[in-house]
Amino acid sequence: MSEKKFNRFTITAALPYANGPVHIGHLAGVYVPADIYARYLRLKGKDVAFVCGSDEHGVAITLKARNEGKTPKQVVDQYHEQIKKSFDDFGISFDIYSRTSSKTHANTASDMFRGLYEKGVFKEEVSEQFYDEVEQQFLADRYIKGTCPTCGFEEAYGDQCENCGSTLSPSELINPKSMLSGEAPTKRETKHWYFPLDEYEGWLRKWILEGHSEWKPNVYGQCKSWIDSGLRPRPMTRDLDWGIPVPVPDAEGKVLYVWFDAPIGYISATKDWAESKGKNWEDYWKSEDTRLLHFIGKDNIVFHCIIFPSLLKADGDYILPDNVPANEFLNLEGNKISTSRNWAVWLHEYLQEFPDQQDVLRYVLTANAPETKDNDFTWKDFQTRNNSELVAILGNFVNRAVVLTHKYFDGKIPVAENLQPVDLQVVEEIKTFPDRIAASLEQFRFREALSHLMDLARVGNKYLADTEPWKLIKQDSQRVKSIMNISLQVAANLAVLCEPFLPQTATKLRTILNMKPHTWEQAGSEKLLTADSPVEKAQLLFEKIEDEAIENQVNKLMETKAANDQQNTVNVNPAKEEIAFDDFMKMDLRVGEILTAEPVPKSNKLLKFTVDTGLDKRTIVSGIAKHFTPEEMVGKKVTVLVNLAPRKIMGVESQGMLLFAENADGSLKSVMPAQDAENGAGIS
Repeated sequence: MSEKKFNRFTITAALPYANGPVHIGHLAGVYVPADIYARYLRLKGKDVAFVCGSDEHGVAITLKARNEGKTPKQVVDQYHEQIKKSFDDFGISFDIYSRTSSKTHANTASDMFRGLYEKGVFKEEVSEQFYDEVEQQFLADRYIKGTCPTCGFEEAYGDQCENCGSTLSPSELINPKSMLSGEAPTKRETKHWYFPLDEYEGWLRKWILEGHSEWKPNVYGQCKSWIDSGLRPRPMTRDLDWGIPVPVPDAEGKVLYVWFDAPIGYISATKDWAESKGKNWEDYWKSEDTRLLHFIGKDNIVFHCIIFPSLLKADGDYILPDNVPANEFLNLEGNKISTSRNWAVWLHEYLQEFPDQQDVLRYVLTANAPETKDNDFTWKDFQTRNNSELVAILGNFVNRAVVLTHKYFDGKIPVAENLQPVDLQVVEEIKTFPDRIAASLEQFRFREALSHLMDLARVGNKYLADTEPWKLIKQDSQRVKSIMNISLQVAANLAVLCEPFLPQTATKLRTILNMKPHTWEQAGSEKLLTADSPVEKAQLLFEKIEDEAIENQVNKLMETKAANDQQNTVNVNPAKEEIAFDDFMKMDLRVGEILTAEPVPKSNKLLKFTVDTGLDKRTIVSGIAKHFTPEEMVGKKVTVLVNLAPRKIMGVESQGMLLFAENADGSLKSVMPAQDAENGAGIS
């Protein structure tokens, strides 16, 4: 939709969870693109509320507090301050960075829940849920671990198996255990309030699938998949003692579900910001001439595109998100970023180890942003982009223009007269860049926008190389005056246009050129700088990053990997409990042959096989897509557990299980019979 129809913009960035620091995956997926867009809008003179804050409730907080012997409040206080400082130091320009433990937030979330309750939106239901008899409390899904019924992974959570990606419920786990006491939980009845998401399916289909086809394909596709699969009521309350108490009768010991509570944090943050600025917060959440944008990672799409908008729709007073430009995931040196394994580049550590180089990381993360697919961050690429692009292109151009101005014209901007065709061509090119960059930003194509910015620096470099003022100075100083004037005007335009992407660099460049801040509309002019104005002496915008600095970072990661491998080796496949021989004999293991293999739709971890078991030809689903391609599995002999009860996985009935061995590093190997073994042969 065109931004011209909007008088103001509410930009939200996903609330980081306050149980750990921020890493580069968070930055690339959410905070750098959100900050670029907010800064761009401000340069255009727009009324912007850029809000964020710490998400401080939920099960993960209580688990961390329990493991560290702290209270949940001590945990969130520690990480809220660390995260806030990292964002401040990195230059993320939030108008407010709030927290969901604030009084304003508790009141806002309670008021919204109570309002929906009084309108009769929620459905009250009693169901059986797992209960820890030792700890005397109900167990949230993440408090329960057990064996995944899909892949056999023994550390699956009650809501998801992180090994095969299957979505689970606690009742599906084999041998579930409480993560609090380690004991097998019992079941008890408990009451919760459910939001009837299924009743909003028709509206969501029209609003998203028909009304927002312009959304990014990864966002639109995931929404379509959820809606087409059928929506179900979702509980909006939990049995916990950390969170916002459910503000209705007969709700003792219950708190608001964190995914009801957290998105409302955007609204409560806006309230506090608006009050501090003498503004009306409702203008930013209830006015149709406000554009609401959510910047998030792909794991939050369903909450921001389906659940939260449905809650706002049920309330009836709020505007809905106009766009949700979610990104995919950023990997690190070929492996998925993992906070639990410390496989990450932490923002606070980067700021210590690369002081005053915030813009280098902003540049690399934007140039390599996971906008449409998962991308990989490597330290070698970080070094190459800095040295070959920021230093050699942008920094080199500005440095040459300023040095030559001081060398030939005593540091004063010369007058441009009698422009030649080559000069006029550059002047015309300068005019095109604000619109080119803006067009990409309006479509949330930040990588493309950044490449346009660098093209402007390339124009400047080429202009100097083509005109060679160092050769002309002795024979035609007037000509050199025009060349240097135009070159400095290019640099001035870079100072304006790079501000959303490289704010620290923009400040340095404005200081060198002695220029005041300009608006986006003023960019594109060859008259940003006035003749005879002084230019400061050159200073390097960027410095070359040496091999040693990169080796230190790679070595740090390798030490982390070695520690993880050692831990995995120590813990690899611990012996299971002893079973009786008769129990073992109940398993019917046979040789099978894979006839066909294909991905399971809407899953990136599951493959569907047709297997000749010698008894029949049957369908088996297995969560091995990240380890094997369908093509390499066809024709292979496999070990099949043929008498496992059938189970539906992602809508496909799986009639057995394929056996694989898991190495300490997490890689899988097929437990493969000899290729000449006959299909159906028993394994004993």
